[in-house]
Amino acid sequence: MTRRSGDPKGPANGPDADLLAATDRAAALRAEIRHHAERYHLLDEPEISDAQYDALVRELRGLEDRFAGLRRDDSPTQQVGATPSVLFAPVVHRDRMFSLDNALSREHLAAWQERLVRELGRTPAGYTCELKIDGLAVSLTYENGKLVLGATRGDGTTGEDVTANLRMIAAVPQRLHGDAPRLLEVRGEVYMPDAAFAALNRRQTEHGGKSFANPRNAAAGSVRQKDPAITASRELSIWVYQVGSTQGGPKLASHWQTLTWLESLGFACNPASAKVQDLDGVLAYVTAAQADRPTRGYQTDGVVVKADELADQRELGFTAKAPRWAIAFKFPPEEQITRLRAIEINVGRTGAATPFAVLEPVFVGGATVSMATLHNADEVARKGILVGDWVIVRRAGDVIPEIVGPVPSRRDGSQTAWSMPTACPFCQSPIVRVAEEKVARCTGGLACPSRVREYLAHFASRGAMDVDGLGYKTIDTLLSRGLIRTPADIFFLTPASLRGLEGWGDVSITNLMAAIERARTRPLANVLVALGIRHVGSTVARVLAQRYRTLDALLSAATCATEALAATHGVGEVIAGSIRKWAEDPDNLSLVARLREGGVKAEDPQPTGAPSDLLAGVTIVVTGTLVGYTREQAEQAVLSRGGKIGSSVSKKTTAVLVGESPGSKAQKAEQLGVPRIDERVFERLLAEGPDALAG
Repeated sequence: MTRRSGDPKGPANGPDADLLAATDRAAALRAEIRHHAERYHLLDEPEISDAQYDALVRELRGLEDRFAGLRRDDSPTQQVGATPSVLFAPVVHRDRMFSLDNALSREHLAAWQERLVRELGRTPAGYTCELKIDGLAVSLTYENGKLVLGATRGDGTTGEDVTANLRMIAAVPQRLHGDAPRLLEVRGEVYMPDAAFAALNRRQTEHGGKSFANPRNAAAGSVRQKDPAITASRELSIWVYQVGSTQGGPKLASHWQTLTWLESLGFACNPASAKVQDLDGVLAYVTAAQADRPTRGYQTDGVVVKADELADQRELGFTAKAPRWAIAFKFPPEEQITRLRAIEINVGRTGAATPFAVLEPVFVGGATVSMATLHNADEVARKGILVGDWVIVRRAGDVIPEIVGPVPSRRDGSQTAWSMPTACPFCQSPIVRVAEEKVARCTGGLACPSRVREYLAHFASRGAMDVDGLGYKTIDTLLSRGLIRTPADIFFLTPASLRGLEGWGDVSITNLMAAIERARTRPLANVLVALGIRHVGSTVARVLAQRYRTLDALLSAATCATEALAATHGVGEVIAGSIRKWAEDPDNLSLVARLREGGVKAEDPQPTGAPSDLLAGVTIVVTGTLVGYTREQAEQAVLSRGGKIGSSVSKKTTAVLVGESPGSKAQKAEQLGVPRIDERVFERLLAEGPDALAG
């Protein structure tokens, strides 16, 4: 008990007071951690994020390290998982299943390697790097090649018998290939792919069932079912990553050899795994894995790094909770739990009224998030989100933050339902929803200030007119001063009209005027994207620009030869109809005339000679900033020679043109073995064709 200041012996202070406070805090942390461990491992209904749970455990471990007397065998810092559920028969693991210690930075990884060097007397002979799958850890036991037992990890010593359910997963072999040992126990992670998770939640909502918070909880809840038929319907899969007990089998020297052997027996091992020689290789793998995280199609929350040699693993051994020879580098959390303060709407350039969440700020995915998209009113209803809820917020890489769903167990009755407002908050025009569309729209047209603002930002954006320096802040300033009202007004700005604006000096004015001048000669495809014609994105815009060469010719075809326009490869009736509707609007025709008056060319020069097929069958992806070309010029050079421009890197990509400050596409190319070329090789490619890549 903490001594009070009025006690006869006087106030507690000094070291004794610190120990008493630490004792109280440690007791509170243990109770809180056990509560959340039960909700995570047994109920599959977490109330806090993984990162918040890890922070509680780190705080408790710090207290136990500082005050040795606080360390207890039953502390959550010394335990793995949680006590198994009584709903399933218990399974005692032949060899204990451990968890992993975490590294949160490169410095932590370096410190881990230093510990290995101290224990071994040398640097480990290489490492195996594997993606850390966010799923449910299980054990599979085979006798003479036949699956006889499947169990959850449980508390590491005792798990739950879920054999019947694991048999329902197609990727779990029922019988092994080749010469299987007499006894083989392997460990793996059951997971649910992102697409299967989205489909499951849609089905759950349609049938009035419970939506899952994330793929991990969906996978765990699907395996821990009494009815195997439910498991079978959930589209689960598994990656196997470790051998436990064995009787018989080959003599293996490394973990990498073990993974190769497991694959030969018919197990699914993650193809993204890699063997590296040193810590620099580990760090490069971590960087690439984190960059590719949003595109995997399944959830990962880090990288598991293992000393590769099995002899090193045996010598290093285990702590009470984790192997010394392995560590999990945790990515910045992509999901956190915070409070939803309000739901408001934004009106975009097409009039679409999109709800968004106003959140209590939370650090997630490497940034502080205070707003998140909610897509549309149907999504708010489907996810069962109430104003005032505690909600799960997800931000993956550069993806716009979104609400995954609520945490119903934390509701206290103060939450309220939300519905789409009937009037636009910016112009008071009615908000209506056409029956066949999911999106509600403001009917105020370009009289709506929010719609005008978004249209201007889109018009000036990269991939459209690319007016460098004309972002939201500048647009807001120009709108407030009445200097622009439509996109065409941009081309009538003068240095004199900009002087005197706060923060605008001669350099800023000169740079903006130069950017506007460059925009006057953008390729036709950019102009079409900038105009914001519905259904006309960058790919369709390129097709239209190649076919019609001028904006006037396209608009004429839209109104006078719609069938011919629709017959253009890649266009079709829907897009042709959208272009025609746009071309018949007098306001749009006035905008085109005003753009022409402002000096916008909106046409491409006729190509000289017959179209080339020099790069037929070639697909190029461009990343980074080029010196001798704009991105549009490089892409047009490929297209004019019969090649294709890819938006992402795959095994079908011919080459990746890498400029300065490239993004993750360059790393993806290296992983897939796709050639990466510089501008010198690119120019040879344009002149010589694919043979230039062989040099």
